[in-house]
Amino acid sequence: MEYIEKKRLLFFGLPWTFTKYTVGEEIITVNSGFFNSEENDCFLYKVQDVKLTVTLIERMFGLGTVVCYTGDVTNPKLELVHIRNAKEIKNYILETSEQERRRRRTLNTQDIGAEAELDDEF
Repeated sequence: MEYIEKKRLLFFGLPWTFTKYTVGEEIITVNSGFFNSEENDCFLYKVQDVKLTVTLIERMFGLGTVVCYTGDVTNPKLELVHIRNAKEIKNYILETSEQERRRRRTLNTQDIGAEAELDDEF
């Protein structure tokens, strides 16, 4: 399964931008630019959390913004801005990222500030 969406303008949700999002089974790719193009990839197993935001105008035109919080160095906050089928894509990213972490046998940990407490004791 693969989703390909274009960033859209809020004006009637028309795809008049030069940004394309591709969400595959293992990787998210963002292609942007017209004269100078840029391609940015993020493996799905690095996605730690996903958030969906829908403003009033986005809701009127059937759009949404998916924000992926990742462990990626180049883009720790990956945004898929003004896309159609945003809720479906968010759910797909959540499920597939968990499957990829299990398949690769990776572990996500969070920094809870334990080192600061240990430093104070010594």
